Amino acid sequence: MTHDVAIVGDRFMRSARFAEALEAACGTGVACRGIDLPWPDEPMVAGDAASGTEGLLECQGDPDAIVAHAADAPILVTHLAPLSAGMLARLPALELVAVSRGGPVNIDTGAARARGVKVVNTPGRNASAVAEFTIGAIIAETRNIARGHEALSRGEWRGDLYRADVQRDELSRLTVGVVGYGEIGTRVVRLLRAFGCRILVDDPYRELSNEDHAAGVRRVDLDALLAAADVVTLHARVSEETRGFMNAEVFARMRPGSVFVNTARGPMVDYAALHEALASGHLGGAMLETFDVEPLPSDSPIARLPNVTLTPHIAGASLTTVRVAAERVAEEVRRHLAGEPPLNPC
Repeated sequence: MTHDVAIVGDRFMRSARFAEALEAACGTGVACRGIDLPWPDEPMVAGDAASGTEGLLECQGDPDAIVAHAADAPILVTHLAPLSAGMLARLPALELVAVSRGGPVNIDTGAARARGVKVVNTPGRNASAVAEFTIGAIIAETRNIARGHEALSRGEWRGDLYRADVQRDELSRLTVGVVGYGEIGTRVVRLLRAFGCRILVDDPYRELSNEDHAAGVRRVDLDALLAAADVVTLHARVSEETRGFMNAEVFARMRPGSVFVNTARGPMVDYAALHEALASGHLGGAMLETFDVEPLPSDSPIARLPNVTLTPHIAGASLTTVRVAAERVAEEVRRHLAGEPPLNPC
């Protein structure tokens, strides 16, 4: 028996890549049909009642077009397409929604559960990409790589970047504080160990691995980490507990001249407070990959600071992420068709 699979991809997670992975995992058991949304060339939006996507975050796609494409397919595979309660009511044949991201914030999981529709996701699919990017972010900010490039690109030779009062110690001589020890934080710690730096970890819900213990990594509370770290890198998840917790008080407790790195999520950071800490010189620099408002407004004051390096939320973007996410989605579909329990139910 062949099962109809509707795929809504985009220009990162392409529908053809999903189909290839599904056919490899399920053979002739699936018939795939796909469309692609214009993300990331066009931004995601928050859901709203006017569009019929109320209650959803970070989604893209016209609800009517998504419903028309899914039609009577029992399986929907997507990355960013919205699926609200109203849309679910128009898809009575739907049994499984497989979302290729760490948090299915584009799906009304409560409404899906109420209708008996299974939702699965792919947590950690970009953990390796973000961890590697974080190491690059730390080095770029502490060694003035971006500032040197920017100066040369406008024809300016900044010999002053060699000055002792501008430079920092090498990573091997720094203390790095890692806030959050989940999928990404653990990988960041593993990569940092190779540099020989002193590593402190704050995560009240996770224990260090035996390997990290043996390598001299220490688990401390946030106050101790802030007081000792030359670099603080954020890898917690957004929750009611963590939303806005990197605030003026926390930045004031960081070491004078230290560096803040955020390759996690913007809502955990009070960016006005961060701007003040950077502009005053209390913090020596920051490398920011995510923001409280995205896309970052063109008039954002933090973008005009000389001691900040910025990137447009691309840490998770790698072909490895695409491959891993597609393969994990395909395995979830295979398990559904075989009557096996899901690996990552939402």
